[in-house]
Amino acid sequence: MQDVGFLLLAGGQSRRMGGGDKNQLHLGGKSVLQHVLDRVDRAGAPTAINANGDPQRFASYGLPVIADVVDGYAGPLAGILTGLEWMAAHHPNRTHMISLATDAPFLPPDLAHRLYARLGSDASIVQAQSQGQRHPVFAIWPVALAADLRQAVCDEGVRKIDHFTQRHHCGVVAFSGTPDPFLNINRPEDFAEAERWLK
Repeated sequence: MQDVGFLLLAGGQSRRMGGGDKNQLHLGGKSVLQHVLDRVDRAGAPTAINANGDPQRFASYGLPVIADVVDGYAGPLAGILTGLEWMAAHHPNRTHMISLATDAPFLPPDLAHRLYARLGSDASIVQAQSQGQRHPVFAIWPVALAADLRQAVCDEGVRKIDHFTQRHHCGVVAFSGTPDPFLNINRPEDFAEAERWLK
């Protein structure tokens, strides 16, 4: 996977958690974001955090923090566009980028490798799936899609990942486990559930 970089999507507004950075909540002695970093095997690959606002709040992670290249809160597609353009500009030897939400502390350690392995002529984009549900923010993207995605987001106003990926060959990789490896912390009750699993 020498041609892959990583993007951590940390730009959500966390309305259901009362605002703020839910990925900075401490769970089992470390932040939810640190759980994500610790669980995914990045093997030293280029990694950036996509977040708007003061980048200093992520300084302790030692990673570049890149703000959306699209004005206004345009959702995760804007973050993915930002990551693809950053990868192309700063790491031109990387042909693919894996995007990760930063509110899922139980990710499968082989997530990156299995997404990468599924790429092929029938799948230029690959998404994770569990319990029959796709998780479109956990995906691998060709960096070469940046221009097409920019047109979709900026010129056509596309905001939903599914509305963009349906234009391309999009494969899936199914994961299983207990708890659901893609259990994400959207609400206070999700955080309480995650705490129970870590006990």
